[in-house]
Amino acid sequence: MPQVTVGVSLKTYFGHERARAWFDDVAARVRDHDAVRSGAVSFFVTPTYLQVLPALAAFAGTPVRVGGQDVSAEEPGAFTGEVTAAELAEVGATVAEIGHAERRRLYGETDEVVAAKVAAALRAGLTPLLCIGESERQAPTDAADVAVAQLRSALTDAPAGAVIVAYEPVWAIGAPEPAPHEHVRVIASALRAALDADAARDGSVVIYGGAAGPGLLTALGDAVDGVFLGRFAHDPDALVSVLDEASVLARRREGGAA
Repeated sequence: MPQVTVGVSLKTYFGHERARAWFDDVAARVRDHDAVRSGAVSFFVTPTYLQVLPALAAFAGTPVRVGGQDVSAEEPGAFTGEVTAAELAEVGATVAEIGHAERRRLYGETDEVVAAKVAAALRAGLTPLLCIGESERQAPTDAADVAVAQLRSALTDAPAGAVIVAYEPVWAIGAPEPAPHEHVRVIASALRAALDADAARDGSVVIYGGAAGPGLLTALGDAVDGVFLGRFAHDPDALVSVLDEASVLARRREGGAA
């Protein structure tokens, strides 16, 4: 299992050509990044569906994982406009982002829909990037109860397989600052305990998203397995600074495990 995980969602901020330029720029940098190349830092990107193929081409020959920002809960069939997990896997994607707060709020995705999408992704061999987080700011212990309930609901009847759990408190998404460090530690610890208690989730990780940026990994230390970046990563220099930070943390963890 990688020591540290760093992910980026591009949402729909980039047009096609800008996305291609970003992929090429980032790919050139990660090819020379020792921690990414060695696997000590696992790096993934979720672009739009139309950008998945050029992303796969740009990152070919690197360990970078590419995924979709959503996935159909259905198997292939008469579901106009959907993109199945089977097709994502067929073209080479390995991650499927599921349950983001925007999907829940703007498109009415329920816990039942999220669970169906997680199951579909796992059946196809994709790693679900499961987004979890409380809507309103509350005490850390209460937020932990909400997060663990969301996790258990999403994994109901799901096939065995690792998941990437992105803890993203809704009130911190797009905010000037991330959630307080101690708040994140409490919720991430509860999510980790729930995953560790489920033998079917071996190899899973818990990462933090929501105004994530430089310095956060260092501040959180061993509380999380990584970070999930948004607009901060639009600047490749800024993204590499977080990958460098992740590299330092990975070396420290490897030394501690020795």
